Amino acid sequence: MRLATVSFEGRSRVVAALDDEVLLDLDRAAELARYETRTFTNMLSVIEEGDYGLEQAEHLIRRSTKRALMKTADVTFLPPLKPVQFRDCLVFETHLKNSFAAAEKMTGRAFAIPQVWYDQPIYYKGNRMSFIGQGADVIWPSYAEFLDIELELAIVVGKQGKDISAADAPDHIFGYTILNDISARDAQMVEMAGQLGPAKGKDFDTGNILGPYILTADEVPHPVALDMQARVNGAVWGGGNSRDMHHDFAAILAHISASETIYPGEVIGSGTVGTGCGLEIGKRLAPGDEFELEIENIGVLTNRIIRPE
Repeated sequence: MRLATVSFEGRSRVVAALDDEVLLDLDRAAELARYETRTFTNMLSVIEEGDYGLEQAEHLIRRSTKRALMKTADVTFLPPLKPVQFRDCLVFETHLKNSFAAAEKMTGRAFAIPQVWYDQPIYYKGNRMSFIGQGADVIWPSYAEFLDIELELAIVVGKQGKDISAADAPDHIFGYTILNDISARDAQMVEMAGQLGPAKGKDFDTGNILGPYILTADEVPHPVALDMQARVNGAVWGGGNSRDMHHDFAAILAHISASETIYPGEVIGSGTVGTGCGLEIGKRLAPGDEFELEIENIGVLTNRIIRPE
């Protein structure tokens, strides 16, 4: 099942994709079916309902009525949810090697993959308030000249837990979505020398993009292996497959949840796949560029970057 949050006729709605062109308004469908439920008023409520919420959604899809249908062309996609918490990892070795080689040329500093990267997942906590959705414009930050895309797979946490084992971790995944972590590379190169992690290189309004859909975890075998591709103005920049994660999402959840509770609605990114950004191939974004990030079975996340006068 693919779920999204859209704006239609002045109101946000949780919808299920019947195909690439038709959506089912789940709250409206529940009303028409005389369900006494508030589950489908927002995505977090669906997530918190767990299997029961998905069972209700599947039942509504099977008996979908025309009065609850809408076309994708008539809606505005929002982020599927506002993350309760946002973390982003770095688990693709090819991306790290390529990026370090590019960073050495840019800064003159030597970079090497530290042993800790191989030993455990590494991550930072990002700005959960800066997310936009499918079709929204990214606003170029005033302090940057080198902007870049990052093609990532993200999980949405579905169940609260602490000290989760790697064996139990897949049961805590509600679904998968596409993450585009827009990066100001010039700012990032300066501040990363401080060894505290990314700050203004990845922390500005409209800098995080999520969507268009959440693909529920029941449709994705673990460990996840989905083809991923990044395109800018129709030209392929790169991509890869999520099977190449050095630490899979089970290992990531086990590490993050050590002595720390995770909650439904948290979003955790994989980090950039293979060749999923411009830094690795000597390219950078220009004002007006349109980028498409595609992940198998989830969809295409399309946005444009604009630079205010």
